[in-house]
Amino acid sequence: MVKEIGVGAAVAVLVFLGINGVDVWPLLLLLGLGIVVFATGLMNRLNVGQSRKVEVGVRSSVSFQDIGGQNTAKNELMEALEFVLRPDDMERLGIRPLKGILLTGPPGTGKTLLAKAAANYTDSIFLAASGSEFVEMYAGVGAQRVRQLFREARQIARKENLNSAIIFIDEIEVMAGRRGQHQSHLEYDQTLNQLLVEMDGMSTQEDVRILVMAATNRADLIDPALLRPGRFDRTVRVDLPDRMGREAILLLHTKNKPLAKDVNLGQIAVETFGFSGAHLESVCNEAAILALREDATIVTQGHFKSAIDKVLLGEKLDRHLRREELYRVAIHEGGHAIIGELVNPGSVSSITIAPRGMALGFVRQAPDDDRLLQTVSELKADIAVCLAGSTAERILLGEQSTGASSDFEKAWDIARRMVTSGLSSLGVVQEEALSPEVLYQTVQEIIRDSQELVDELVTSHQSSLLELAALLMEQETLPGERVRELVA
Repeated sequence: MVKEIGVGAAVAVLVFLGINGVDVWPLLLLLGLGIVVFATGLMNRLNVGQSRKVEVGVRSSVSFQDIGGQNTAKNELMEALEFVLRPDDMERLGIRPLKGILLTGPPGTGKTLLAKAAANYTDSIFLAASGSEFVEMYAGVGAQRVRQLFREARQIARKENLNSAIIFIDEIEVMAGRRGQHQSHLEYDQTLNQLLVEMDGMSTQEDVRILVMAATNRADLIDPALLRPGRFDRTVRVDLPDRMGREAILLLHTKNKPLAKDVNLGQIAVETFGFSGAHLESVCNEAAILALREDATIVTQGHFKSAIDKVLLGEKLDRHLRREELYRVAIHEGGHAIIGELVNPGSVSSITIAPRGMALGFVRQAPDDDRLLQTVSELKADIAVCLAGSTAERILLGEQSTGASSDFEKAWDIARRMVTSGLSSLGVVQEEALSPEVLYQTVQEIIRDSQELVDELVTSHQSSLLELAALLMEQETLPGERVRELVA
């Protein structure tokens, strides 16, 4: 009634002003703008859950057997989920319920899959949302969405006659960053506070037990209040898979693909050092696409090797270099390959001068085993490989080119890491206490020593390098075995 009287009075005032010769169009424009803003905010509040993409399923179809390469994370997660499977024993022993599990690790390592598998393992309702969906420009919307998410989890679980639910929040650092850092408004802090309140309210006596699982690759940004015991009680590290883990992932993703007899998944696992589960899935998919392009009925080892290059560098470019430029690229990449084999035998997997992405050529190295630690000699060998391309150009062609800029950058980073790790002539140092001049001189000293070694090796293996460049000009791509034959 009051709203109707107010609207009527406003209309009467506008009419009165118009009769008396006052220009009411600016007032009408402001009134219309106010109505639009008010209506938009109201619709956002009323439809707070409709725009949020929530994945709801009675039971997730993903199991822990469908996830390869994360045995440590899976075992730790299954142990933590016992409180959902054995609530009576937990209550009898007076164990506080586990309220939250934080999955941390690089992108593409399977954090979302682990959350889905956890829902399957515990026969729980699964709801998923992204952290960015909780924060908007309208104050109070994020907190309301958090309340609604927990309410939905309980309602759906009761409807399906289940007594547990898992709420998964991806990219939680967006909504759960450290409080007090957002000066514009307190929407971020209100959203986080509501999540803290909801997690504090969970207990073993509830008819629906809720477990909050979250994923992030920036745990350092999350507010400490969310990481304390009683909220996110466990932090499970989901790392990049090791060699055996990569082979297990490849086995899973090739189950539905017809493979040739020459396919060696163990060798592919060796050559994909540093790949995540998502990268490996892409390698298998790209290999099958390459087989389709060739009208092949089976996927071969060659398809997989080409797929690795494509995932690393991108598709081959339709770029035609002048012959002298192509020969320079062959000399450059040949220098990387020859020196790579000399300082680290067996490390070169393939060499190509076919342009891909931003690279005019590429030498793919495959270490015998994953290296978690590196010695001084290994780091110096890596620097030598970085410097080899430009050195080969200088010694064999008389001058260097701009193609080595990224190599120099990488060599500098490795040398700088040696200094800050206490592996230089300075000994153990504190990076903040180092003056830029001392750091620069020490890094230069390391690179200078490596450069002298590379000059000697390239000079003594000029014939092998020239022969390798000639082969590359003919065949464009060569396997690592051919490089090893030349070095031998």
